[in-house]
Amino acid sequence: MTPEESPRALLAGASRRSVRLLPWGVAFVLCVALLPTTITVLSVDYGLNGGVAGALAVAQAAPLLLAVVRPLPAWYVIFAADVAGALALLTVDFDMRLLWPFPPMEIVGYVGLCLALGLRESRRTLLLVWLATAGASVGLGFVAPHGTTARDALLTILSGVALVLGGALRERYEAQRRLAEQETISEAERGRRTLLEERARIARELHDVVAHHMSVITVQADTSVYRLDGLTPDVREEFTSIAATARESLGEMRRLLGVLRSEEAHGELAPQPGLDRIGQVVEATVRAGVPVEFASCDAEVPEAVGLSAYRIVQEALANVVRHAPGAPTRVSVAEEGGRLAILVVNGPSPEPPAAPLEEGGTGHGLVGMRERVRLGGGTLEAGPLPDGGFRVAARLPLTEEDFT
Repeated sequence: MTPEESPRALLAGASRRSVRLLPWGVAFVLCVALLPTTITVLSVDYGLNGGVAGALAVAQAAPLLLAVVRPLPAWYVIFAADVAGALALLTVDFDMRLLWPFPPMEIVGYVGLCLALGLRESRRTLLLVWLATAGASVGLGFVAPHGTTARDALLTILSGVALVLGGALRERYEAQRRLAEQETISEAERGRRTLLEERARIARELHDVVAHHMSVITVQADTSVYRLDGLTPDVREEFTSIAATARESLGEMRRLLGVLRSEEAHGELAPQPGLDRIGQVVEATVRAGVPVEFASCDAEVPEAVGLSAYRIVQEALANVVRHAPGAPTRVSVAEEGGRLAILVVNGPSPEPPAAPLEEGGTGHGLVGMRERVRLGGGTLEAGPLPDGGFRVAARLPLTEEDFT
């Protein structure tokens, strides 16, 4: 703990308020109970002077409240007061049946203090505290007024048990806290990895779209001298330069694709799907037992927009098959105000499966949808419906300038 940090009370990190207040309650009860008891026992039973007994009682009981926040400084005070009390009792004549050097009320308070120490301090500190306690008991045994007995080791034994118990509880709590933190970090890393995988997948697919356009540019530039008559030498040279630049760009894109694709995921040579392929996905979903109502769109859209629309519908219908088999579903793709509107809505499953069709999802579905829409400058709304169904609504711009 740095000097700037304020000390925290014992169990301050507990989720339940009653647990957080427990150390204060125990310390208050011990202080209230031990203060008058110590004064009475030391003055009446042991015959110690009332003023000395009162001072010792305050020094031995009051620091228990401090122990809730700073148990080690409280130990310094109480330990010194207990030893001072044992030495003060040497000045009076008391019955040999009474405990010495530490009367019962001192043992109770000291054991509670050791439990607080175990919940806060390190193993090394706890060992030093126990050694100091044992050393004080042994040292005082040499001046015992009635000789040493087995009862003299009572404080040493009980304090050791309290220190071990408190330390074990603290270490168990720390292990659980670190495990919870690690699980949180792992979940965040899993989400980040999912996002990066989806971005790489989208980049690979967009590469295929761009590569198609670059290939068309190359072919048009290379064949211009054969298709167009009357080209001047300067124009011919310009077309030749355009073709060379396009071929160089294609080579760079192929190297980029080699970086994006993993060793296992080899690229497909088939063109990327678009709006015209959405009907095939719908038909496959119907064959899987999901009744789908489909409203298509024949608008001319950029390839990147068509690809994104296809993937959004594909993933949405795949989720219906996985999580709501047999649910009535409606798919709509339409042009609205310069944007492509995609809507996939399903109702609740008529017969929920007894067990999920997949034991664990990859978590890529909604992440991929959101990334495609975000990269396209569009909007996406996805969430459950009151009747138990699910709705996915996306709007994508139809201009190549906006879809970047």
